[in-house]
Amino acid sequence: MKEKKGTDASRRNFIKGSLATLATFSIVPRHVLGKGFIAPSDQLTKAIVGTGSMGRGHIPYAGTKVVALCDVDKKHLEIAVGMVDKGVKTFSDYREIIQLPEVDIVHVATPPHWHGIIAADAARAGKDVWCEKPMTRTIGEGKRLVEAVQQHGRIFRLNTWFRFEDNFYGMRTPVKPIKKLVQSGLLGWPLKVTVSKHTGFDWKFYWVGKTNNVPQPVPAELDYEMWLGPAPYKPYSEHRVHQTFRGYWDYDGGGLGDMGQHYIDPIQYFLGKDDTSPVSVEIDAPQQHTEAVGTWRRITYTYADGCQIVLDGEAKDENVAYIEGPKGKLYPNFKSDIPDLEKKLAAFPDPEPQVTDFVDAVKNRKKFALNEENGHRSCTIVNMGLAALRLGRSLKFDPEKQEFIDDEGANRLINQPMRGPWTI
Repeated sequence: MKEKKGTDASRRNFIKGSLATLATFSIVPRHVLGKGFIAPSDQLTKAIVGTGSMGRGHIPYAGTKVVALCDVDKKHLEIAVGMVDKGVKTFSDYREIIQLPEVDIVHVATPPHWHGIIAADAARAGKDVWCEKPMTRTIGEGKRLVEAVQQHGRIFRLNTWFRFEDNFYGMRTPVKPIKKLVQSGLLGWPLKVTVSKHTGFDWKFYWVGKTNNVPQPVPAELDYEMWLGPAPYKPYSEHRVHQTFRGYWDYDGGGLGDMGQHYIDPIQYFLGKDDTSPVSVEIDAPQQHTEAVGTWRRITYTYADGCQIVLDGEAKDENVAYIEGPKGKLYPNFKSDIPDLEKKLAAFPDPEPQVTDFVDAVKNRKKFALNEENGHRSCTIVNMGLAALRLGRSLKFDPEKQEFIDDEGANRLINQPMRGPWTI
């Protein structure tokens, strides 16, 4: 009996030792497996470009580890360094950070005039990309970014998540039941969606630029030349950079640039428009300044099938429905004029599941729920509106060619010139 016990113990020790050995060899260094390959057991590493308040918000995302930081403002960089482990590499030029072999993901948290260039360069360098909204500042930059991501087989995520999680602002419901309602047909077709403070959405009209900026000395901690990058050179003034840059066409598009993709992307999703764009955009707005973004009263997008998205800046109608169709209306809190709506809706299937775990998407090379393709389409809606505002006129759009119809001035805004040496 003792001999048998000894034999069993030896067998158990052998099995334990073998399993430990297998476990050790399952964690294979990434460089051994080939460029771009990530073992399922690996923790993903990331670099953050842009360490202002938004960039610092990217630090704690689960399943990833910060190994590098980049910013053209030394003070911003210093704050971010204090939030991460010791030994994190720091840079002032993103072109160095995207070449680091230890980086899996590049987070782009700069002002929007840099989004397209940095994200596309990161994709070409073999990195997966997590990009802030708006995805790009122009439609042309979006097209080039889509090409770069797909040509290099990268996984891309845009940082607005309302199509798949959280309550959708003042609607006080996730988007999933709205998607289910729309695809059930209970509201009819076509639909009109109104984005207004009365349906729960703030257009943040405080993001307006100044027209009387006085040149100021550039702070010692800021590389202003690199901050401008592809944007036209303008003398430094504090209001043009950091927290208030959104008020200038060179870098963003005011409240529409800031919040537009947050608000519009879920609409595009629940209307089933991820592979197309509106065919027209109509505006009601004061004449805009050539440099400083102003406010607007109303922007209306119309699709080929008659569906509309109305961005209501004046918000005069306190009783407006969020979604209005020929058979019914939907209001905040999932209230409707359709009797027993939730009971009726229960008979319909739920929307198709989405890939919403970015770490899993990267490790298993799955397309993320909000990716370069549908992200570009929702950003195109934002940029259509910004083009119409800047020009002061309504525009027609070809969703297939992704260009404006019979309007040379509008098409010049699709591919805007960049200050050398920057290209996308």
